[in-house]
Amino acid sequence: MDAKKLTALVVIVFLGFWMFTDPAGLADTSKSAASSGWDLTTQAFNGVIDFVGAMD
Repeated sequence: MDAKKLTALVVIVFLGFWMFTDPAGLADTSKSAASSGWDLTTQAFNGVIDFVGAMD
């Protein structure tokens, strides 16, 4: 079995196990990760806007 496929399978099994044993914890972690990702994206675009604006 290819290493990428094995890694993907392990991640899927882990997430499935986590979903059935602690669904609230998985939901909280997912919500936190999505929020952090959105904040990072917002900061990146604000940085690009500031950089382009400073090129007058």
